[in-house]
Amino acid sequence: MRKRPLIVLSTVAAATFLLAGCAGSSAPSSSGTPSPSASSACALDAQPGATSDAVKVEGEGADTKVTVPADAAFAGVERTVVSEGDGEEVYVNDLVSVEYQIVDATTNEVVDSSARGEDGLLPVLLDTNQSSLFVAALECEPVGSRIVLSLPGSALGEGQNNVVVYAQAVEHLPEVATGTPVDPTPGMPTVELDDKGAPTVTIPDGDAPAETKVAVLKQGDGPTVGSGDLVVVQYLGVKWSDGTEFDSSWSRDAAPAQFQTTGVVAGFQKALEGQKVGSQVVVVMPPSDGYGASEGHELQKESLVFVVDILATTAVQQ
Repeated sequence: MRKRPLIVLSTVAAATFLLAGCAGSSAPSSSGTPSPSASSACALDAQPGATSDAVKVEGEGADTKVTVPADAAFAGVERTVVSEGDGEEVYVNDLVSVEYQIVDATTNEVVDSSARGEDGLLPVLLDTNQSSLFVAALECEPVGSRIVLSLPGSALGEGQNNVVVYAQAVEHLPEVATGTPVDPTPGMPTVELDDKGAPTVTIPDGDAPAETKVAVLKQGDGPTVGSGDLVVVQYLGVKWSDGTEFDSSWSRDAAPAQFQTTGVVAGFQKALEGQKVGSQVVVVMPPSDGYGASEGHELQKESLVFVVDILATTAVQQ
């Protein structure tokens, strides 16, 4: 049975339709197409209602208790700001640390929460494709705001219970690697960064390596990426043969991408697992670790180079 990322809950997946038509991120498992910017725009902009207003939120941090009245109507998707924060506003494609609880309104049971994360927080990329529930809860409100989102079970699929999400974006997280620069590795492509952190790659003379090689460009000190983790990254992919770009998160308005490490080509997976958040790595992979087995793929015979900024990682549920 396939594992599911912690924040990609069944309720999140079912709620994606709420944000249909909004831009999302793509994973580097194939060549990407630039997506329109979602910055400074609200995808859903849910409004307060009788149900979201009636949800009781007591305490703070790990001691927060969310209680849903037994007679709550759940007439539609509603959002109430319990208290407004004083930080910058949060938008689609932002990367934030989040404290949250997802509560089954029928039983008042907490079915998922950020409690397993460090300091009771988890990193969340507000990607409309994979984290739409958090987009609906947090978008277009300042960091620090404490928010209640109520969702009728009918919005989540047949037979689903009503759900309440309590969430707070605690801070914006860096969207470029912040680790300590490391001396270049001889024989590997060289990387230069512009003032926004976007990379440019220069391919060295000679043939591509016959095996996948990974070099650290910046050494981070955050959590270590494990096999199957949900990761958030910025990346650039170019061909070894001529240095031309074939995929890049930077070309999609510098919006990060998120995916499981087991959901990308083998060379990219090797570049991620075992590295620490905050690191930037460059990986060179032969076709066998890229698209060599994908008959007819435009990159089937190409050795590939990726530069990857590792921004966040989250372990998966069993």
